[in-house]
Amino acid sequence: MKTVQNACVLAAFAAALCLNCSAPANAEEKEAPKPDADGWYMLFNGKDFDGWKKSIDNPDTFQVVDGEIVVKGPVCHLYYEGPVEHAKFKNFEWSCDVLTKPHANSGMYFHSKYQEKGFPKTGIEVQVNNSHGDPVRTGSLYHLKTIMNKSPAKDNEWFTQTVIVEGKHVTVKVNGKVVNEYTEPADPKKRAGSAGEVIGSGTFVLQGHDPGSEIHYKNIKVKPLP
Repeated sequence: MKTVQNACVLAAFAAALCLNCSAPANAEEKEAPKPDADGWYMLFNGKDFDGWKKSIDNPDTFQVVDGEIVVKGPVCHLYYEGPVEHAKFKNFEWSCDVLTKPHANSGMYFHSKYQEKGFPKTGIEVQVNNSHGDPVRTGSLYHLKTIMNKSPAKDNEWFTQTVIVEGKHVTVKVNGKVVNEYTEPADPKKRAGSAGEVIGSGTFVLQGHDPGSEIHYKNIKVKPLP
């Protein structure tokens, strides 16, 4: 009887050991997304907010509808907190397909970090605004280098906005065309009118600006650069 009991104990131990060995592998597989052939990682799965975290002020502002992130409501922000680069990006190409309804205002922040409420206090905002009352238009680097009054994109039409950061240089493209370029000065904190926008590293953020704005995002992807 004792031999049988020992055999059962050994069998149970071996089974537990196998389970312990397989669990990290499964977790690692889930947390290790792979890029496509050109080095791009998809950040939005088209189904839910997996890998993203809303601020708590007005979370219903962000919804997933028909494979798109629809932004409509009071101030709220959606922060990327997924596994790609551990949500800490320095040099990259970041691209979103965007559709704005008339009088909408939003933004694509980079080098930011999560905060529970209000407009992000860290990071740089790339404007999404084709006809809102604020004259700072799509492609602008808010507070840094702006495109005033005439937007390079149109409402009710999908356009692609791409942000490229290499060192201290930022390039913004709309539909593949360069619309803005900015190189950070040696001491950006002394820049006149600075609100603290400094190139560094951090995550991406999508902005819900006001109840009168409706913006759609899809094909959100990033290509890390050296």
